[in-house]
Amino acid sequence: MQRRSFLALAAQLNSSPLVDTHIHLFASDTKQFPFHPQGTYQPKPSTLEDYILFAKAAGIAHAIVVHPEPYQDDHRYLEYCFENEPSNGFFKGTCLFDAFRPDTPARIDALTKKWPGRVKALRVHRVDKVASTTGAIRERPLESAEMKKTWKAVADRGLMIQMHFIPMHAPAIGQLAKGFRSVPVILDHLGRNNQGSDAEWKDVLALGKLPNTVMKFSGLDYSPVKLAERIRQVFEVFGPDRIVWGGLGMNLPSFDLASKRLNELFASSAESERNKIRGLNAMKLFGWS
Repeated sequence: MQRRSFLALAAQLNSSPLVDTHIHLFASDTKQFPFHPQGTYQPKPSTLEDYILFAKAAGIAHAIVVHPEPYQDDHRYLEYCFENEPSNGFFKGTCLFDAFRPDTPARIDALTKKWPGRVKALRVHRVDKVASTTGAIRERPLESAEMKKTWKAVADRGLMIQMHFIPMHAPAIGQLAKGFRSVPVILDHLGRNNQGSDAEWKDVLALGKLPNTVMKFSGLDYSPVKLAERIRQVFEVFGPDRIVWGGLGMNLPSFDLASKRLNELFASSAESERNKIRGLNAMKLFGWS
Protein backbone atom coordinates (compact mmCIF):
# COMPACT_ATOMS: atom_id res chain seq x y z
CA MET A 1 0.00 0.00 0.00
CA GLN A 2 1.41 3.37 -0.96
CA ARG A 3 2.29 5.72 1.89
CA ARG A 4 0.15 8.82 2.27
CA SER A 5 1.32 11.86 4.16
CA PHE A 6 -0.57 12.75 7.30
CA LEU A 7 -1.65 16.07 5.76
CA ALA A 8 -3.18 14.44 2.72
CA LEU A 9 -5.06 11.91 4.83
CA ALA A 10 -6.29 14.56 7.26
CA ALA A 11 -7.46 16.78 4.42
CA GLN A 12 -9.43 13.92 2.91
CA LEU A 13 -11.05 13.07 6.25
CA ASN A 14 -12.07 16.71 6.62
CA SER A 15 -13.42 16.76 3.04
CA SER A 16 -10.96 19.53 2.27
CA PRO A 17 -9.40 19.08 -1.18
CA LEU A 18 -5.72 19.50 -1.92
CA VAL A 19 -5.05 21.52 -5.07
CA ASP A 20 -1.61 22.20 -6.54
CA THR A 21 -1.90 25.48 -8.43
CA HIS A 22 1.61 25.36 -9.90
CA ILE A 23 3.09 22.38 -11.70
CA HIS A 24 5.39 22.25 -14.73
CA LEU A 25 5.37 19.04 -16.75
CA PHE A 26 7.87 18.07 -19.45
CA ALA A 27 7.71 15.15 -21.83
CA SER A 28 10.51 12.61 -22.10
CA ASP A 29 9.82 12.32 -25.84
CA THR A 30 11.36 15.49 -27.25
CA LYS A 31 10.59 14.42 -30.80
CA GLN A 32 6.87 14.38 -30.25
CA PHE A 33 7.03 17.36 -27.87
CA PRO A 34 10.12 19.38 -28.82
CA PHE A 35 11.39 22.34 -26.87
CA HIS A 36 10.87 25.67 -28.60
CA PRO A 37 13.90 27.26 -30.32
CA GLN A 38 13.41 30.31 -28.09
CA GLY A 39 12.85 28.32 -24.91
CA THR A 40 14.70 29.87 -22.00
CA TYR A 41 16.04 26.58 -20.56
CA GLN A 42 16.00 22.83 -21.25
CA PRO A 43 14.67 20.86 -18.30
CA LYS A 44 14.88 17.20 -17.44
CA PRO A 45 11.74 15.11 -18.05
CA SER A 46 8.98 15.59 -15.52
CA THR A 47 6.27 13.55 -17.15
CA LEU A 48 2.52 13.43 -16.88
CA GLU A 49 2.64 9.72 -16.11
CA ASP A 50 5.00 10.20 -13.16
CA TYR A 51 2.91 13.08 -11.86
CA ILE A 52 -0.29 11.03 -11.94
CA LEU A 53 1.29 8.31 -9.77
CA PHE A 54 2.52 10.92 -7.30
CA ALA A 55 -0.78 12.85 -7.20
CA LYS A 56 -2.73 9.69 -6.39
CA ALA A 57 -0.33 8.79 -3.58
CA ALA A 58 -0.40 12.31 -2.13
CA GLY A 59 -4.16 12.67 -2.35
CA ILE A 60 -4.11 15.69 -4.66
CA ALA A 61 -7.59 16.41 -5.99
CA HIS A 62 -6.72 18.80 -8.83
CA ALA A 63 -3.77 20.60 -10.35
CA ILE A 64 -3.00 23.58 -12.58
CA VAL A 65 -0.51 22.89 -15.35
CA VAL A 66 1.41 26.14 -15.69
CA HIS A 67 2.57 26.09 -19.29
CA PRO A 68 6.36 26.46 -19.08
CA GLU A 69 8.80 28.61 -21.04
CA PRO A 70 10.74 25.77 -22.70
CA TYR A 71 7.67 25.14 -24.88
CA GLN A 72 6.89 28.86 -25.36
CA ASP A 73 3.56 29.10 -27.23
CA ASP A 74 3.51 25.47 -28.36
CA HIS A 75 0.76 24.04 -26.14
CA ARG A 76 0.81 20.46 -27.39
CA TYR A 77 2.03 18.98 -24.11
CA LEU A 78 -0.55 20.95 -22.15
CA GLU A 79 -3.20 19.48 -24.43
CA TYR A 80 -1.69 16.01 -23.99
CA CYS A 81 -2.12 16.44 -20.23
CA PHE A 82 -5.78 17.33 -20.71
CA GLU A 83 -6.29 14.32 -22.98
CA ASN A 84 -4.66 11.86 -20.59
CA GLU A 85 -5.62 13.19 -17.16
CA PRO A 86 -6.32 10.65 -14.40
CA SER A 87 -9.95 11.71 -13.98
CA ASN A 88 -12.33 13.99 -15.82
CA GLY A 89 -11.50 17.63 -15.11
CA PHE A 90 -8.44 16.83 -12.96
CA PHE A 91 -6.29 19.43 -14.74
CA LYS A 92 -6.78 23.01 -15.71
CA GLY A 93 -4.05 25.20 -17.08
CA THR A 94 -2.49 28.49 -18.02
CA CYS A 95 -1.34 29.45 -21.49
CA LEU A 96 1.66 31.42 -22.74
CA PHE A 97 1.17 33.83 -25.64
CA ASP A 98 3.11 36.90 -26.69
CA ALA A 99 1.38 40.13 -25.67
CA PHE A 100 3.04 41.88 -28.60
CA ARG A 101 1.62 39.61 -31.29
CA PRO A 102 -1.53 41.07 -32.85
CA ASP A 103 -3.01 37.62 -33.35
CA THR A 104 -2.76 36.69 -29.66
CA PRO A 105 -6.50 37.17 -28.96
CA ALA A 106 -7.38 34.90 -31.88
CA ARG A 107 -4.89 32.28 -30.71
CA ILE A 108 -6.30 32.39 -27.18
CA ASP A 109 -9.75 31.91 -28.69
CA ALA A 110 -8.60 28.87 -30.65
CA LEU A 111 -7.11 27.19 -27.57
CA THR A 112 -9.99 28.00 -25.21
CA LYS A 113 -12.64 26.94 -27.73
CA LYS A 114 -10.86 23.64 -28.22
CA TRP A 115 -10.67 23.15 -24.44
CA PRO A 116 -13.67 25.00 -22.99
CA GLY A 117 -13.32 25.78 -19.31
CA ARG A 118 -9.85 24.27 -19.08
CA VAL A 119 -7.49 27.15 -19.91
CA LYS A 120 -8.02 29.65 -17.11
CA ALA A 121 -5.20 32.20 -17.33
CA LEU A 122 -2.50 33.81 -19.42
CA ARG A 123 0.92 33.92 -17.79
CA VAL A 124 3.09 37.01 -18.09
CA HIS A 125 6.80 36.96 -17.20
CA ARG A 126 8.56 40.11 -15.97
CA VAL A 127 11.55 38.84 -14.04
CA ASP A 128 14.33 41.09 -15.32
CA LYS A 129 15.10 44.80 -15.06
CA VAL A 130 15.38 45.28 -18.81
CA ALA A 131 12.31 45.13 -21.03
CA SER A 132 12.17 43.49 -24.46
CA THR A 133 9.69 43.49 -27.32
CA THR A 134 11.20 40.54 -29.23
CA GLY A 135 12.69 37.11 -28.55
CA ALA A 136 11.39 34.69 -25.94
CA ILE A 137 7.93 35.40 -24.53
CA ARG A 138 9.03 37.35 -21.48
CA GLU A 139 10.06 40.84 -20.36
CA ARG A 140 7.41 42.59 -22.45
CA PRO A 141 7.01 46.10 -20.98
CA LEU A 142 3.97 46.20 -18.72
CA GLU A 143 3.33 49.86 -19.46
CA SER A 144 3.00 49.30 -23.21
CA ALA A 145 -0.17 49.70 -25.27
CA GLU A 146 0.28 46.13 -26.51
CA MET A 147 0.23 44.77 -22.96
CA LYS A 148 -2.94 46.70 -22.18
CA LYS A 149 -4.60 45.30 -25.32
CA THR A 150 -3.71 41.78 -24.24
CA TRP A 151 -5.11 42.36 -20.74
CA LYS A 152 -8.31 43.66 -22.33
CA ALA A 153 -8.51 40.51 -24.46
CA VAL A 154 -8.12 38.45 -21.28
CA ALA A 155 -10.81 40.51 -19.54
CA ASP A 156 -13.21 40.17 -22.46
CA ARG A 157 -12.85 36.38 -22.34
CA GLY A 158 -13.33 36.03 -18.60
CA LEU A 159 -9.80 34.73 -18.04
CA MET A 160 -7.17 35.53 -15.42
CA ILE A 161 -3.64 36.93 -15.56
CA GLN A 162 -0.87 35.00 -13.84
CA MET A 163 2.07 37.29 -13.10
CA HIS A 164 5.58 35.90 -12.66
CA PHE A 165 7.59 38.95 -11.62
CA ILE A 166 10.21 40.53 -9.42
CA PRO A 167 9.18 43.17 -6.88
CA MET A 168 10.30 46.21 -8.87
CA HIS A 169 7.45 45.61 -11.32
CA ALA A 170 4.72 45.58 -8.67
CA PRO A 171 3.63 49.22 -9.30
CA ALA A 172 3.12 48.54 -13.02
CA ILE A 173 1.14 45.40 -12.19
CA GLY A 174 -0.96 47.48 -9.82
CA GLN A 175 -1.81 49.97 -12.57
CA LEU A 176 -2.96 47.17 -14.86
CA ALA A 177 -4.92 45.46 -12.09
CA LYS A 178 -6.69 48.74 -11.31
CA GLY A 179 -7.50 49.25 -14.98
CA PHE A 180 -8.94 45.74 -15.34
CA ARG A 181 -10.71 45.11 -12.05
CA SER A 182 -12.73 42.21 -13.44
CA VAL A 183 -9.52 40.24 -14.07
CA PRO A 184 -8.19 38.14 -11.18
CA VAL A 185 -4.41 38.60 -11.01
CA ILE A 186 -2.47 35.65 -9.56
CA LEU A 187 0.91 36.69 -8.13
CA ASP A 188 3.40 33.84 -8.48
CA HIS A 189 5.98 32.68 -5.96
CA LEU A 190 5.30 35.24 -3.22
CA GLY A 191 6.45 37.93 -5.64
CA ARG A 192 9.99 36.50 -5.65
CA ASN A 193 10.44 38.73 -2.64
CA ASN A 194 14.16 38.24 -2.07
CA GLN A 195 14.89 39.83 -5.46
CA GLY A 196 13.90 43.32 -4.41
CA SER A 197 14.49 45.91 -1.72
CA ASP A 198 12.35 46.34 1.40
CA ALA A 199 10.67 49.30 -0.30
CA GLU A 200 9.86 47.17 -3.35
CA TRP A 201 8.46 44.48 -1.07
CA LYS A 202 6.04 47.09 0.31
CA ASP A 203 4.91 47.66 -3.29
CA VAL A 204 4.17 43.94 -3.57
CA LEU A 205 2.15 44.04 -0.36
CA ALA A 206 0.29 47.07 -1.70
CA LEU A 207 -1.08 44.84 -4.46
CA GLY A 208 -3.03 43.03 -1.76
CA LYS A 209 -5.17 46.11 -1.26
CA LEU A 210 -6.69 45.46 -4.70
CA PRO A 211 -9.57 42.98 -4.38
CA ASN A 212 -8.74 41.20 -7.66
CA THR A 213 -5.24 40.05 -6.62
CA VAL A 214 -4.37 36.57 -5.30
CA MET A 215 -1.01 35.62 -3.77
CA LYS A 216 0.45 32.21 -4.53
CA PHE A 217 2.26 30.47 -1.68
CA SER A 218 4.99 28.87 -3.80
CA GLY A 219 8.59 29.37 -4.89
CA LEU A 220 9.97 29.40 -1.35
CA ASP A 221 13.47 29.05 -2.79
CA TYR A 222 13.08 32.65 -3.95
CA SER A 223 12.41 33.78 -0.38
CA PRO A 224 14.74 35.27 2.24
CA VAL A 225 15.66 34.13 5.74
CA LYS A 226 12.87 36.35 7.13
CA LEU A 227 10.27 34.28 5.30
CA ALA A 228 8.05 33.82 8.37
CA GLU A 229 7.75 37.59 8.80
CA ARG A 230 6.83 38.07 5.17
CA ILE A 231 4.26 35.27 5.25
CA ARG A 232 2.69 37.00 8.25
CA GLN A 233 2.55 40.24 6.26
CA VAL A 234 1.03 38.47 3.25
CA PHE A 235 -1.63 36.88 5.45
CA GLU A 236 -2.49 40.23 7.04
CA VAL A 237 -2.91 41.95 3.66
CA PHE A 238 -4.40 39.24 1.44
CA GLY A 239 -6.24 37.32 4.14
CA PRO A 240 -7.10 33.60 4.11
CA ASP A 241 -9.42 33.90 1.08
CA ARG A 242 -6.84 35.26 -1.40
CA ILE A 243 -3.90 32.89 -0.95
CA VAL A 244 -3.47 29.67 -2.96
CA TRP A 245 -0.87 26.91 -2.67
CA GLY A 246 1.46 25.79 -5.45
CA GLY A 247 4.56 23.70 -5.91
CA LEU A 248 3.64 20.71 -3.76
CA GLY A 249 6.35 18.59 -5.35
CA MET A 250 6.69 15.66 -7.72
CA ASN A 251 7.32 12.94 -5.12
CA LEU A 252 6.17 12.14 -1.58
CA PRO A 253 9.30 13.35 0.26
CA SER A 254 9.02 16.74 -1.47
CA PHE A 255 5.30 16.82 -0.76
CA ASP A 256 5.81 16.05 2.92
CA LEU A 257 8.37 18.88 3.15
CA ALA A 258 6.04 21.31 1.39
CA SER A 259 3.18 20.33 3.72
CA LYS A 260 5.37 20.77 6.78
CA ARG A 261 6.45 24.24 5.68
CA LEU A 262 2.87 25.33 5.05
CA ASN A 263 1.82 24.15 8.50
CA GLU A 264 4.77 25.88 10.13
CA LEU A 265 4.44 29.19 8.29
CA PHE A 266 0.67 29.39 8.80
CA ALA A 267 0.74 27.91 12.32
CA SER A 268 -1.01 30.94 13.82
CA SER A 269 -3.98 30.63 11.45
CA ALA A 270 -7.01 28.43 12.07
CA GLU A 271 -7.23 25.00 10.47
CA SER A 272 -10.24 26.19 8.46
CA GLU A 273 -8.08 28.99 7.04
CA ARG A 274 -5.28 26.59 6.17
CA ASN A 275 -7.81 24.40 4.37
CA LYS A 276 -8.74 27.38 2.22
CA ILE A 277 -5.08 27.85 1.28
CA ARG A 278 -4.54 24.10 0.69
CA GLY A 279 -7.32 23.89 -1.85
CA LEU A 280 -10.69 25.49 -1.20
CA ASN A 281 -9.62 28.89 -2.54
CA ALA A 282 -8.24 27.29 -5.70
CA MET A 283 -11.40 25.25 -6.22
CA LYS A 284 -13.37 28.48 -6.32
CA LEU A 285 -10.82 30.57 -8.24
CA PHE A 286 -10.31 28.04 -11.04
CA GLY A 287 -13.92 26.95 -11.27
CA TRP A 288 -13.98 23.42 -9.85
CA SER A 289 -17.23 22.51 -8.17
